[in-house]
Amino acid sequence: MKKLFIKIARMVFGSRNTSAISRVYVLAFDIFLVLMAICFVPLVGYYPDYYKVALNYYFQSTISVFLLFIIGFLCTGSYKGIIRYTGFKDIEQISTTTGCVFMSLCIVRYIITNHDNLKAANAFIPNYLTIFLICMVALTFMVFGRLFIRRIYNEYMRPQPNKLNVVIYGAGDAGPITQNALYQDTSTQYNIVCFVDDSHKKIGKSINGVRILSPETVLNKNFIQKQHIDMIILSIPSLGINKRNELVNKIIDLGISVKSVPFIDSWINNQLDFNQIQDIKIEDLLERDPIVLGKENVRQELDGKVVMVTGAAGSIGSEICRQVLQHNPKCLIMFDQAESPMYDLQFELNNEEPYKHIAVPKVFVVGNVKDINKMTEVFEKYQPQIIYHAAAYKHVPLMENFPYEAAFVNVYGTKLIADLSIKYGVEKFVMISTDKAVNPTNVMGATKRIAEIYTQSRKSDTKFVTTRFGNVLGSNGSVIPLFKKQLAHGGPLTVTDRNIIRYFMTIPEACSLVLEAGAIGSHGDIFVFDMGKPVKIYDLASKMIKLSHVPDVHIEITGLRPGEKLYEELLATKENTMPTEHPKIMHAKVREYTQEEVDAEIGKLLEILPSCNDFEIVKQMKIIVPEFKSNNSIYQILDQKRGGGKSLIIN
Repeated sequence: MKKLFIKIARMVFGSRNTSAISRVYVLAFDIFLVLMAICFVPLVGYYPDYYKVALNYYFQSTISVFLLFIIGFLCTGSYKGIIRYTGFKDIEQISTTTGCVFMSLCIVRYIITNHDNLKAANAFIPNYLTIFLICMVALTFMVFGRLFIRRIYNEYMRPQPNKLNVVIYGAGDAGPITQNALYQDTSTQYNIVCFVDDSHKKIGKSINGVRILSPETVLNKNFIQKQHIDMIILSIPSLGINKRNELVNKIIDLGISVKSVPFIDSWINNQLDFNQIQDIKIEDLLERDPIVLGKENVRQELDGKVVMVTGAAGSIGSEICRQVLQHNPKCLIMFDQAESPMYDLQFELNNEEPYKHIAVPKVFVVGNVKDINKMTEVFEKYQPQIIYHAAAYKHVPLMENFPYEAAFVNVYGTKLIADLSIKYGVEKFVMISTDKAVNPTNVMGATKRIAEIYTQSRKSDTKFVTTRFGNVLGSNGSVIPLFKKQLAHGGPLTVTDRNIIRYFMTIPEACSLVLEAGAIGSHGDIFVFDMGKPVKIYDLASKMIKLSHVPDVHIEITGLRPGEKLYEELLATKENTMPTEHPKIMHAKVREYTQEEVDAEIGKLLEILPSCNDFEIVKQMKIIVPEFKSNNSIYQILDQKRGGGKSLIIN
C-alpha cells in the first residue's frame, strides 16, 4: 500500500518533491470532483431504484451547476493555493466558492419558478434539494481531496533530511496546534514521541494518537536516552516566568534542545507557523514577572511638552525615545554624537511601525554634549521643557584608562547641560545614572557620582532628578552580546571571576521605570530600582553554552578587570532607601550639601582637566567622592597616600 501511495504522490507532484502542482491541474482536479459529485448524487438519492432516474433530464439540469462552479473557481481563485500546505484559509475559500454557487442557483431557481414566461428554463436548473446535495458533496470531495493529497505529500514526498524525536510540553489547546505546525515544516521530519502535561485528568489519554505522560515520567535521563529525545517544545504560551525558567533549566540540564511557542497574540492570522517556534534564548531565562506601570503619571508629565533626550542613539536613550513618543509630546529632540546609530534610529522612527504613524515632530541632532556652542544653539532653538540625560561613557575598564575623557563627558558634559537647563527654564532634568555610582571603585562610577552631586546641589526652579539602575540585557557592551560573539567563534567564553555577580533588567523595563521615576520625582531626588535577584555570571555562561549546543566550548577565567567589582552594590535596601508610591522604585537616602562647596571642588577638577594628567584628575575625583576606593587599578596608590580628608557626601 505504501508503494502505491508513493507512486500516486510521484505522479501528482512529479519527481522533485519540492515541486508545486500547476494551477491548471488543480483547477482540472476541482472540476473533475464537481463532475464526480454530480454523478454521485443520483447514485445515493435513488438507491436502489436506479431505474427511476431520468438521466437525460438530470444531466441536462445539472449543466448549469457544472458551469457555475467553473465560473466560481475562476472568480475566487480557489485553485491557486498550494495543496500540500492546505489549511483553514484554503478550506474557507473553497466553502465560500461553493456557497456562492449554491446561493446563485437558488436565486435563479426562485426567479424561474415565479415567472411563467421563464418556466421553459426549468429544464436547465435542478430542484433545491438536488442543488443542495450536489454542492455539499462537491465541497466534501474538494476538502477531503486536498487533505488527502497533503497527507500523501507529508508522509511520502516531502524532503526529510533530518528526523527529530520531539516531546511537546503542554496538552492544552496549543499542544495539537503545535503538532500540526511541526508537520508543516518541509525541512525536518518530526516524530512526536509524547505530550507532557501536569493535569492528572489528561495523563494516560492521547491526542491524535500520541500519548500524554506526566512530567515525572518524561523529564529524566532514562526516558530521554531510551526514547532518543532530541528536543522538547514548551507549548503553554501562558506559562508563568518562574515556572518556565524552572522547566527550561531542568531540560537543558538533560542536555537536549528546548524551544518555545510564542504568545497567541503574536501568531500570524491567529495561526501558529512552525517558523514561530523559536529556541529559548538566555534573555528569556533572565526575565522576571513583568513590572506593571500605570501610564497616567508619565502621560501627564509629557503630554504637550518639548522633550529632549541626550545619548538618544544608545541602548537606553533610543528606548526612552520610543516610549516618550507614546505619550504625545509636543516635540521630541534626539541628540547624539554617534552618526551611524543616529541614522538607524532616524530610519526606524520615521519608517517602521508603530512610530511612523505617530504625529509628533521628531528632531534628530548630531552633536557633542561637551560642545557649549552646539548645546546652546539647541536650547535656544527648541526650548526643551523635559530633558532625559542618557549621554555618558559607561564602560568601566575602558574609562579606567581614560579618566580625562570620562570626566570631560560625564562631569563637564552633565554640568553644561544642567547649567543650560537652568538658564533656559527647563522644567525637569532627569539624569540616567548607574549602580556603579554607589561606593564607586572605578573612574566611570566616580564620574557619574560627581555628576549626581552637581545636579542635586543646584538651586533653581528646574527640578533635577536622578535614576540609578544596574546592567540591562542586550545593551551595547553588555556581557550577553559578548558571550554570543564568543560562541559564534567556537569559544572560549571569558569570565573575569567564578564568583562575580551582576543584577540585570530589560531595556524596556528600565526605561519605563526611568519615565515613571522622572514623573513622580521632585528636585534633588535620587531613585533606585528593584533589580531583582543577582545573577552569577559563571552560571550564565554555562547556561548559554548548554543552550547553544556548540561542542567543546569551555569557560576561561581571566581575572577582574581594572576598576571592576566582584559584587555590585545592592541598591534597594531598607537601610539606604525609602519607599515610593511604586513598589519597584525606591528613594535613595543621601546627605544634603551646599552648592558653593560642590562648585568649588568640581571647579578644581575642571581646571585640572586640560593638563590630561590622569593621576591628578583621579586624585581630585577622590576628594570630591571620598568613598571612591579604586579596585584592581593603578589608582589604588592614591588611596594609600590619602589620609583622612573631609567627606563631601556619603552614597
